[in-house]
Order: sequence, then structure tokens, then C-alpha cells
Amino acid sequence: MHPPARRGPSVSVLAYDGMSVFETGIVTEVFGLPRPEFDVAWYDLTMCAEDPGPLRVIGGASLYTPHGLDAFATAQTVIVPGVSDITADPSPELVAALRQAHRRGARIMSICSGAFALAGAGLLDGRRATTHWRYADQLRRRHPGVDVDPGVLYIDNGDVLTSAGSAAGLDLCLHIVRRDFGAAIANAVARRLVIQPHRDGGQAQFIEAPMSAHSDDDRVARSMAWALANLPSPITVDALARQARMSARTYLRHFTRSTGTTPIRWLIDQRIQASLALLETTGTPIEEIARTVGFDTAVTYRHHFAQAMRTSPSAYRRAFHLGSGRSAPATN
Repeated sequence: MHPPARRGPSVSVLAYDGMSVFETGIVTEVFGLPRPEFDVAWYDLTMCAEDPGPLRVIGGASLYTPHGLDAFATAQTVIVPGVSDITADPSPELVAALRQAHRRGARIMSICSGAFALAGAGLLDGRRATTHWRYADQLRRRHPGVDVDPGVLYIDNGDVLTSAGSAAGLDLCLHIVRRDFGAAIANAVARRLVIQPHRDGGQAQFIEAPMSAHSDDDRVARSMAWALANLPSPITVDALARQARMSARTYLRHFTRSTGTTPIRWLIDQRIQASLALLETTGTPIEEIARTVGFDTAVTYRHHFAQAMRTSPSAYRRAFHLGSGRSAPATN
């Protein structure tokens, strides 16, 4: 007989009448599935509702939960994956539950339109927050005390976290796993989900002109793959353009159209991301890490790391080294 699974950090997620199951499914997939392959006490997830019982979900199905707002407010991580109506105020009962959880020191998190519930509870006043880009103007109008940033995937203010629409919730959930258990486990969860292990919260929500199937854009993609395979080497726009068999000017135009950023900005971000695993899993000196991922000097590396991660490489290592589980400084 197998010993009973250890109960890890408690997570509650709010279900509501008329919801789409996608955002709730994200939370269930990341925090609710058992992970016996990891030698850690995995999350203990509870699905809750304002009115326990059957709830209608989009598509004509129903979901049943016996757990109410009392259970919702007592978890260590409290998640609002959306609201049924962005033009309506959250109920006094939900506001009270969110405020109670926040006073208790819980980590409060929203996905997509769930930010309206957090804002209605006053938890986003004076803070930078995000939501789905389609709802950003409405959130700004209804809650002028919130610094709404519609251009990012998620924002981590330490105790209160918000994410953009739908799939950005996956990025934030993985960010939480990374904070709690370190990069190795977060990356393993991402592999099981068949998604990118880590997208920086500051990455744009959408690109006006997504990459097409044209041969020029395929060549841009191949140049990016070449750059990732050669990160430690000096890489210039001219070198990337040569890989794509374009002029530098044409390459810049196609790269920006395809990715929404510049080649150099993208390259810096990739080098920062490549350095995270080294900070998390090794004791390699910062200077050596900088060279390993392609920065000319440790000073340059620290500068770009601070801009991207809102903390220093050393502070990041203290927070995440070997899956310490300690919370990193706020990413905002």
C-alpha cells in the first residue's frame, strides 16, 4: 500500500455560474493534478463557489462543488480565474472573502477578467496590474486607482498577482510553481503541458502581425534558432541577417513584424532566460554566467537582468537557488 500523499501548499479557485472552464482548467492542470514524480508535497487544490452546488458552464454542462467562500478565503493561494460580468461589482461576500484572505497573508491571484474582482475588493489600488487587453480600458475607467498595464502577460506584486487573458494564466501559474519549488520542477510541469517553460511576465500580450508561413518569415525563424544555439558567441544583426539570407534592413523589418520586438531586445531576453537555470541550479560565479550566456561583461549582464527581472542576479539566486521555495522580489 502506498503512503498517503503529503499535502502541500493550499490553493483555492473560484468557480462561478456561466464560466468558461478554460481558465479554471489551467489552475486545475497546474495545481490540482497529483505529481508523485516530484519529491515534494504538491499543492492541495479546492474548487469553491459563492453559492455551493451546481454551476452552469459554457456549453451546457454543469459543475458541482460543495465548497463555499469560507474555504476559498482560507487557502494560501487564492485564485479568481474570471468574472461573469466585467460591468458589475463583485458581491459584498466575495469582496469580504478576498479582503480576509489578503489580511491573512494569502497570495491573491487573478486570470483574465478576474482582475475586476480584485480591483473591486480594493486589492489593486495604487498597484500596477494587468488583464486581457480587450478589458484594459474598462478596468481603467471603472477603477482609476489601478495602474493598468495592458501590454504584459502577468505582473507579480508579491502578495497580489494579475495575468492577461486565457493562456497567459498558464504563464502565471508556472511562475507560481517556479517561486514555490524552483525552475527544475516548473520546467518539468511545462514539459508535461507541452508549453514553453518560461515566458517573462513583461512579454507583450499579442503581436499585431503574427509570424506567417511566408518563406521570409521562415528564414527569420531559422535565424532565431541559430542564435539560440550560439548564445555564448557574439551575435549581431548583420550575422542574424546573413543566417536569414536577407539584408540587415530587410531582416529588421521582417523580424519586428514577426515577433513584435527587435533582434537585439529579443537576444538580450533569451540570454537572460538562459542564465536563470544557472543561477537556480549552480554556484557558478555571476561573471562566468554572464560570459556563458553571451554578455560581454558582468556589468552589462547585471544591467539587463535588472531591467528584465526587476531584481539582481544575486538576489534572484538567493530566492530560487536549488528550489528554496522562497518568494522572489516583486516583478512589476
